Amino acid sequence: MSDREQIAERLKEARIMSGLSQENAAKILQMHRPAISEIESGKRKVSAEEIIQFAKLYKVSTSWLLLKEEDETAFDEQIKIAARELSSMDESDRKKLLEILRILPK
Repeated sequence: MSDREQIAERLKEARIMSGLSQENAAKILQMHRPAISEIESGKRKVSAEEIIQFAKLYKVSTSWLLLKEEDETAFDEQIKIAARELSSMDESDRKKLLEILRILPK
């Protein structure tokens, strides 16, 4: 997989983990939705300025998006996203989710 394709995959993963659709991300970033689609499929190059905008929006590091950090850091980014999602849940839903996590095989 080329660097562009790997960056595209990370952008898509970060967007999904942030809970945004391509349409939502495009509106916030003042882009056209097809541009997001082309970037995420690796068909369109992404500029340095766009990487910065994506990182801020998705709350991930630019280094991770640009493949500069190891997989361990990618895992850390996923943990941060999961923590943000947990903090936005109400107490009842959070307890239910934790119960489900406890029964999963380790």
